[in-house]
Amino acid sequence: QVQLVESGGGLVQAGGSRRLSCAASGRSFSYYAMGWFRQAPGQEREFVAGINWSSSVTYYADSVKGRFTISRDNTKITVYLQMNNLQPEDTAVYFCAAMNGRWSPPSTREAVYNYWGQGTQVTVSS
Repeated sequence: QVQLVESGGGLVQAGGSRRLSCAASGRSFSYYAMGWFRQAPGQEREFVAGINWSSSVTYYADSVKGRFTISRDNTKITVYLQMNNLQPEDTAVYFCAAMNGRWSPPSTREAVYNYWGQGTQVTVSS
């Protein structure tokens, strides 16, 4: 069992930056690939970024590529999402998720992830 708690959300102006954190507890953090997803009002949850256990593989949605960076610190059992040049369309609840499989690359598919945090709201004003 893994527990995930996101933090760092809030209100930010367009063009600004925000860093989200996801603190994990439970079974060995390094056994999991990690992902960030988001859900805007009235829309389905979508993949944002993913990272494997060793940080050697990262994936990004096209909409955030070049603006967002996912990273992890296995010693602090935390995964981060650095978001730069935020735009109103980035407004959403952001969720982190853990995927079983130490040797697996991160998946872009929501159904593959085994554990989820409660989410943190990011609102970007224009």
